[in-house]
Amino acid sequence: MAKISKLSPSAATKARDRVTSQKIVAMAETVAKRALSGKEPVVSIPARTRSNTIWNKRKGILQMGDAAQERQLFNLNQAKNFMQTMLHSSSVKTLIEAEKTLSLRGMFYKGLHTVAGTKEKTFADQDESDGILEDLEVSIGALREELRIFAKKAGTIVGNVTLVDSGDEIDCRHMGSGGYAIPSIVEPDVIQFKKCEAEFVLHVEKNTVWNRFNEDRFWEKHNCILTEGGGQPPRGVRRMLRRLNEELGLPVYCLLDCDPWGHYIYSVIKQGSISLAFESERLAIPDAKFLGIRSKDYKACNLSDDVQIALNDNDVKRAKEIAAYPWFQAHKGWQREIEGLLTSGFKMEVESLITKDISYVTEVYVPQRLKAKDWLD
Repeated sequence: MAKISKLSPSAATKARDRVTSQKIVAMAETVAKRALSGKEPVVSIPARTRSNTIWNKRKGILQMGDAAQERQLFNLNQAKNFMQTMLHSSSVKTLIEAEKTLSLRGMFYKGLHTVAGTKEKTFADQDESDGILEDLEVSIGALREELRIFAKKAGTIVGNVTLVDSGDEIDCRHMGSGGYAIPSIVEPDVIQFKKCEAEFVLHVEKNTVWNRFNEDRFWEKHNCILTEGGGQPPRGVRRMLRRLNEELGLPVYCLLDCDPWGHYIYSVIKQGSISLAFESERLAIPDAKFLGIRSKDYKACNLSDDVQIALNDNDVKRAKEIAAYPWFQAHKGWQREIEGLLTSGFKMEVESLITKDISYVTEVYVPQRLKAKDWLD
């Protein structure tokens, strides 16, 4: 059962808000003191780059290094980014004081205006705004959830677990054909685990595959929790998977496509990503298992030529990059898997198993793989 905080959800939220607000004020005071003492106002931003990403082999996760960049107000190449950082910081402080949240899109519009005396807009587009928010996260050491910012929902859960979401009890056994949409913010002060009988979590890549498992009530027959992340799972889904694994002790198995994208999704779930290396401690699941689809399945499952999707040049390049990742480079199983993909010259989707039977993946493929412990880790 979940580890329950001694603080009530509301008390935990207020405590979190107080700390975040203090961090923002401290950053602003540092800038103000430099300006008042005749020094150039600067903000130090940890570098979210490949070169500043460290593979922690002992923990099995990617972590951010110590390299940082100064964002200077009087540098013409950095002045706009400096202004954007201060602008979003002010907006976050306003959200905390109002005890409200905003979406990433909402934050873009809240900070959007034309700079006085110019024709220059504060943000060119939402991508620029989102990047500044991630910079703000790492610069003050606060997570996006602590900034009271949420992203679009892009994941679903169903199965043998009961949640409490903002005080509302959600029984994931009775969520119909659509399931329960995993929120962007799933921290313990928002979502608590009340009851769980499940023995494991099966995470599938796409909603189309999730629908097949849900319709066949796989989660009920095999006593598990079924999730999907709409392809590359967003933070909310990854955080939920991490909490299910860490707090409830549930193994996480990933059913993904046999292609470089499916391999990359698994890598992100398991080790973390370069752009979000500063969040790996709360998002990555080092013991997550790759259940399939595998390059060997073309012959093992006696599939037809119709399921083959030819690798393009970008696929080949990406596969070789993934094979060179430190956490895959020394793994013989993964080297064989990627070599098999490149040698065959084609990739396959989970949906390819439908050519065997509509429910082959739920009634034969996954049960057999789980029983035989046939996976990659």
